[in-house]
Amino acid sequence: MIPIILILQIPPLVVFPASSFSLTTQEWWLPLVLSLLTLLALIQLIFRHSVASWPWYLLAFSQGFNIISRLMMLLPHATVSNENGVSANGKYLIIAFTTMLFSVFELWYCELPEVRQKLAARSRAKPAA
Repeated sequence: MIPIILILQIPPLVVFPASSFSLTTQEWWLPLVLSLLTLLALIQLIFRHSVASWPWYLLAFSQGFNIISRLMMLLPHATVSNENGVSANGKYLIIAFTTMLFSVFELWYCELPEVRQKLAARSRAKPAA
């Protein structure tokens, strides 16, 4: 169960409205970089059975930076202009708050001692080749 929850760290990093992935914006590269960092850490933890601390720090950095970047982008994207004036950008707000909450959950989950101990125990049970 732990590896599945750890792998679920990638979706909150890449879920954005489709307009964010336009090459005319500068928003598309950050989810890509954070996902690559998370993928590198997950490979170390799940497949290479590393007991080092740096993959855990990399996961925390990616999720924390995801929260910070979404907070920074919240105000510019919170409203949209239409023919009736200005209205709330509900889709963006729902996506932003949902992914931030999921990132907070992942940060909390990765800091649980039981999670790290069980992965470390699994690493000792299956020596890397």
